[in-house]
Amino acid sequence: MRGAAAGLVLLILTWYAAFHIGIVQRADRSILNGFAGLHRPRVDHITNFVAGLCDPNPYVFLAAIPVAVALIRRRPRVAVTVGLIMLGANVTTQLIKPLLAGSRPVPFSGPVIGAASWPSGHATAVMSLALCAVIAAPARLRPIVGAAMAGFSIAVCYSFLELGWHYPTDVLGGFLVASTWTLLGVGALFSLESRRPARRREVGAPGEEQVSVAEALAPVGLLVLGALGLAAVVALARPHAVVTYAAAHGLFIVGAAAIAALGLAIATGATLAFRRG
Repeated sequence: MRGAAAGLVLLILTWYAAFHIGIVQRADRSILNGFAGLHRPRVDHITNFVAGLCDPNPYVFLAAIPVAVALIRRRPRVAVTVGLIMLGANVTTQLIKPLLAGSRPVPFSGPVIGAASWPSGHATAVMSLALCAVIAAPARLRPIVGAAMAGFSIAVCYSFLELGWHYPTDVLGGFLVASTWTLLGVGALFSLESRRPARRREVGAPGEEQVSVAEALAPVGLLVLGALGLAAVVALARPHAVVTYAAAHGLFIVGAAAIAALGLAIATGATLAFRRG
């Protein structure tokens, strides 16, 4: 529960920084402007599709997958836990949006973002889905699932930032809401299992299959290498345009990398925490 408490503190600090610290607000706006500068009709078509996967209607079906996987694996308590994590995280975000709404500096270009944009509902949805997918998956598949869902989370967040739906700090808020609820749910699940030593544990049972740290990190490493390779291909294809854009939007590069690093860190942390069972 200490992890959940730390997540709550970080959530409050992120909100305060986003709305009350000038340097953070300026960075927020500059990073968003960098994403908005990528607007192209073809790009928008792709980003609308990717971001739209976490709209309410399709998300219901995506959220049902981890629950179904846990039930197929005969882990009913895990199924209930992941269901409550996703429900709790998404409801929390929708409740605190209007409560914490406030004005922020408008972007340099693109649409004006509403006052009730923090935290991002799409970031909350995709990260809670990613974490629950890791929890529900069999131990041997968790590294692959974690890497794939980290990539999906980053893609969704980059997509709605390019579309100008949110500020970057909205993404951080959504990630923290999802992580806090996950820590609460997992803590409650472990507490329940520790009180029933005679019954088979559903997560982390001694003697069940366990992946090594190297096995857990390998898919994430491949994902990072693939992303760097893709970036290198784009840079080599259009070196002048890439260098010019990067020079004009240096903070955007830093912010985009930070969002990717945070998404990878959260999903990888869950993978390492559930290497067994």
